[in-house]
Amino acid sequence: MSNQLQQVAAKIKIILTDVDGVFTDGSIYKGNDGLEFKRFSVLDGAGVAFAREAGMKIAIVSGRYSPATESRAKELGLEDHCYQGELNKSALYDRLKEKYDFEDEEAVFIGDDLIDIEVMERVGLPIAVANAMAPVKAIAKLVTEAKGGEGAFREAVEEILKLRGEYDTIILSLRDKISQSKL
Repeated sequence: MSNQLQQVAAKIKIILTDVDGVFTDGSIYKGNDGLEFKRFSVLDGAGVAFAREAGMKIAIVSGRYSPATESRAKELGLEDHCYQGELNKSALYDRLKEKYDFEDEEAVFIGDDLIDIEVMERVGLPIAVANAMAPVKAIAKLVTEAKGGEGAFREAVEEILKLRGEYDTIILSLRDKISQSKL
């Protein structure tokens, strides 16, 4: 682990993440009745719990509105931190900085596609998933081994916690809460 990445990770207060291509593999399943389905990984739900336990805020930032994303956000307790249908993610990022009171160097953005680049260039720790577009990977300080929809969000959170030296403490804390049925 590089000392520079450890210093960057130590400052992180908020994780902003795309949905399609990060929490999902980017596929959208549509029935002939217009009903939309997406496949989410439960591994990423654990990543949300890890980040919360470490005191980090999480916000979902998607250029496209989807009822499936809204449903998953609610399931994860992120319904009030889910921002959809905003193609100009940079303008949304400015509003979120004010709302959540953070500086660029205190933020992570996890992305996969061109729409994510403008924000990724601004945050302290840009992270790309394994199957991200080449220009996204080029500006990322970390690239997950997992593809979007296959636990990439969880892997990113785990890597941040390891860089901060908090991984073992967070895992033990969550294990205690689970064994005491307090989670």
